[in-house]
Amino acid sequence: MPTIEVRSQPIEIDVRAELELFEWERATWTEEKLIAASPFRYDRKPSFFVRLQPYGQYPAGVWSDSGAYDDEWKSGSFVKLLSFLRNETYEETEEYLLMTYGRSSGDDLKLHLNLRLPRRFEPLPESLIEPAISPYLTSRGISEQAQRLAGVGRSRHKGFVAIPWRTARGELANVMYRAVRGKLFFYEKGGWPIRELVWGIDLIYQKREKLAVLCEAPIDALTWWSAGVPAIAVGGVNFSDKQADILKMSPIETLVLGADNDKAGAKLNEAVKRKMRGYVRVCAVDYGDKKDANACGVEELRDKAVSFTPVFDNLFDWNVKKFTNSFYC
Repeated sequence: MPTIEVRSQPIEIDVRAELELFEWERATWTEEKLIAASPFRYDRKPSFFVRLQPYGQYPAGVWSDSGAYDDEWKSGSFVKLLSFLRNETYEETEEYLLMTYGRSSGDDLKLHLNLRLPRRFEPLPESLIEPAISPYLTSRGISEQAQRLAGVGRSRHKGFVAIPWRTARGELANVMYRAVRGKLFFYEKGGWPIRELVWGIDLIYQKREKLAVLCEAPIDALTWWSAGVPAIAVGGVNFSDKQADILKMSPIETLVLGADNDKAGAKLNEAVKRKMRGYVRVCAVDYGDKKDANACGVEELRDKAVSFTPVFDNLFDWNVKKFTNSFYC
């Protein structure tokens, strides 16, 4: 396996195996590199590549996007790419790689980790977000009322909308910056790890909601809110024990599996089902031939909200119409 430095630690990483966990459009795999459509843009051409092996002075994992909209995203390191694909902060990806690959074989077995003491939670300043209706989110079918409820707004990063991630108490824990052109997003430097947060949990507590749809991304959750159905997001295709604990302590009694309609989404739904069984009633939503909630649109989601399919029937007496009056409209 090629060697890549992570936090100044040289570790052997199976770059190809990590990349194969994700879906690539128009992909061509060779021994040396992956060529595909850019994951950062709505791209139909193979204009993006990742080195699978070192090339001259360049280590494995470096990538280039020939059609990038932003100079910051024309090229970069493997950690930067993987943090985007895994939908987590840069620091979380570093920790994942160090925990997964940061060890040597043989008698001299050791972890190559920069051990850090647990840090105390410190809320981010509210000044990071200037509340405002986003024309981009509106164009994605997200209502102005849902945007105000979630507190989205302008960001100091030009061309990005700011989507806050808050604790159950409403403290600002991180900010997701979503590009208004293409698929790019990143998180606030120094923000709390996404794996320890659930987007929208503050809204669940505010409104004492007993039902919520669990999505991957905040934009899908915002689309559900626009349809009048409470929703939360975990920020990717992983569901951590910490996120499970947050939901177990919440007012939620019925959790609807609403991850993306693909293999990764199915894997997330299964993880949620496994970890939440016995704590909430679990139901599912069928997106049909659509990729996710946002692709369905508000009207279609309203129709689906009256036909959630129970997965576990032995926990609560449940009828979706029972909760209709508490839906956000």
